[in-house]
Amino acid sequence: MPLVDLGGVRVSRFIVGGNPFSGGSHTSAELDRDMRDHYTVERIKATLRECEAEGINTFIGRGDNHIIRLLNEYRQEGGAIQWIGQTAPEMASVTENVRRIAASGAKCCFMHGGMSDCMEAEGKLEALREPIELGKSLGMVMGIAGHRPRTHLRAVELGLGAQFHCCCFYNLSDRPQTYLPDDRDAMVEAIRQLPAPAIGYKIMAAGRNDPDEAWSYAFAKIRATDAVCVGVFTKYRTDEARRCAELTRRYGSRG
Repeated sequence: MPLVDLGGVRVSRFIVGGNPFSGGSHTSAELDRDMRDHYTVERIKATLRECEAEGINTFIGRGDNHIIRLLNEYRQEGGAIQWIGQTAPEMASVTENVRRIAASGAKCCFMHGGMSDCMEAEGKLEALREPIELGKSLGMVMGIAGHRPRTHLRAVELGLGAQFHCCCFYNLSDRPQTYLPDDRDAMVEAIRQLPAPAIGYKIMAAGRNDPDEAWSYAFAKIRATDAVCVGVFTKYRTDEARRCAELTRRYGSRG
């Protein structure tokens, strides 16, 4: 599995995403329930073990009680996958959420994309400087997520100090559940302007895109220093982790 450097942390170029584990399909309420019903703690841990066996060494998941307790249990049983924590917007305090993510063993942390987009639209993105600096002081590599290219470009203009960017290939902040091809072209153009590494997410348009086309496009467009993040749902395709690893080795080992 090819690796990239994220502010000094070596992460697999394919990062397994946590939305399916948390019941977030970005498709329908029915699929959300299906994911929640399927992904018991034992099944999530089994999926993480499968990821590690394929050389996938990093997981992105929410900094909430569910994921924190799950990862604690997984580590106690010998699991070693690295965690990149995403701030959970329902938490009352972003800074306290960052503190808890750090205390729970995350190597990296980033500001939730929907929150960042809203703050940028309201001219309040500067407020993320404090939690970003706090996370760094606690020993984490800190980043920012966003569905709009301008969120990332504005963060750079403001000098917020993000050490990586999580870049959604589709603009779900302006058009929820609408996946337009032009969106990913615009985001990869923005990625090429960023001074820090990027993690492209939603490259599969939440399951709507053909996997070979999605992986081929992503790795042809992003830089050699960048990675991708995709969630896996093993109820109907039990080998999804292996398939994602194979696609990453096929397309992500070039350049």
